[in-house]
Amino acid sequence: MAMSPGRLVELTRHLSGILRNLEEAGLTVEIGDDFARYRAYRNRQPDRGAIYPMFDVASSYVDHTNGFWICGFDSQGELVHTQAARLLDLTGISLATHLNLHRHKYITPDTTPDPDMTFYSDPQALQTITGKVCYQGDFWLRASGLGGPRSQGATSLLSRLLLELVAESWNPSFVFALVAKRLAAKGAHLRYGYPHCEPGRWLGPDQQVTEEDYLIWMGSDDMSNLLARAPEQLQRAGRDPVARSSVADIDPKAHLDTTATT
Repeated sequence: MAMSPGRLVELTRHLSGILRNLEEAGLTVEIGDDFARYRAYRNRQPDRGAIYPMFDVASSYVDHTNGFWICGFDSQGELVHTQAARLLDLTGISLATHLNLHRHKYITPDTTPDPDMTFYSDPQALQTITGKVCYQGDFWLRASGLGGPRSQGATSLLSRLLLELVAESWNPSFVFALVAKRLAAKGAHLRYGYPHCEPGRWLGPDQQVTEEDYLIWMGSDDMSNLLARAPEQLQRAGRDPVARSSVADIDPKAHLDTTATT
């Protein structure tokens, strides 16, 4: 269905405002759907864990039909932000079934003695999330001290940028992400724009808790309510604005953590 003129104006205003605010914080934004390029960017980060299989072309079928990514660069051209989205067809199955079948793509490496016998459990929403579902993950924003983009509120703006594109590109029934317990306890889901947050655990072969990832999620009505509000403004703009942003090879019709991948 074609975008209404009113929605086009609103989307343009929101996206331009977000990009302008990020540029004022010293972040150059690149958006793309070439996941070989994204893998190359991620491989330049030896201080981070390996790219998760959900977004790795060496492990998953991910391209312009079912995914896109967002990267942010500082004024020296250094990669300081990543996040990505995947569209999942869960028609006729629940998110619980999907996570059980594809758990190897979500389990953090080296957190369990046996990934084949490790399963995600507890959140009630796992049974009700179904249909056209979007996964937001690999969110990372480098810490830069009190004057850096994270302290200015860039986390909310960057997540909002992805959700605006998700809504317009795919109009999913649900969007979800997984966040570490320590971040969920600090209200991370609210910074990312999610109204729902449920405790979750990865249980290993002896029913031991191998990792605690909370499920954060929103339905289509939640997303509509979020996107109807004007994006938040940065708390403090940087002194040296970067005057460029780019959108690379993305056709709009076609785990979260501010310190590490999820």
